[in-house]
Amino acid sequence: MPRRRRHSLFIARLTDGTQATEGSPSAVILDELRRCVLDGGVPPGTPIPPDEVAAVFGVSRIPVREALMTMVGEGLVEHRPNGGYTVARLTDAELHELYLVREVLETAALAAAVTAAGPDDDAEANAAYQALDHAVRTADLRAYHRDSRRFHWALVRPCGMRRLLGMLESAWNLTEPVQPMAQVTEAGRADLHADHDALLAAFLARDGAELVRVARRHHRRLQLLI
Repeated sequence: MPRRRRHSLFIARLTDGTQATEGSPSAVILDELRRCVLDGGVPPGTPIPPDEVAAVFGVSRIPVREALMTMVGEGLVEHRPNGGYTVARLTDAELHELYLVREVLETAALAAAVTAAGPDDDAEANAAYQALDHAVRTADLRAYHRDSRRFHWALVRPCGMRRLLGMLESAWNLTEPVQPMAQVTEAGRADLHADHDALLAAFLARDGAELVRVARRHHRRLQLLI
């Protein structure tokens, strides 16, 4: 009896969260492939088999290759001739460089966001913090990876600076496959979460100077922990 073929890790993650329909449009394929890379479930270097991806979505390889090449341009996927597609890798130096970029962009966004925020923004920041706090207390690393990002974005989004947020998102996305938050020790997560407490308090108090000061401390801590 022939052995049943096992799906790759990437396909297992993709099908775990994808509600694919026959002949899915290109935008859906790109969004789902990007989600699979960014949710922290597939480590850098994981192969991405275009034929199997095409089968998941019920399409030819053409829209899959187009989506993958878009992600190559975004720095999320690597492609080598005769080597196929893989989730992009980062050297330690590149990871630290991206965290420096994120610090500059995030502190600029925070300084503008804190003066523009309103009650709805406060509600979202509180909700994001509660989700993150639950992930920390239950040691749910997958949720921690997701909700840490949600919390930080709740603080910067009110700035309304589309290009700045776009650059920050691009830099942030490049670090996601590495899952840096999942690699932090329990003690390190406790220290980082204390910073989250202080960030939320400064944001709600509309204390821009304190918010930026804590954000810079938070990034310095991150750069020592990753």
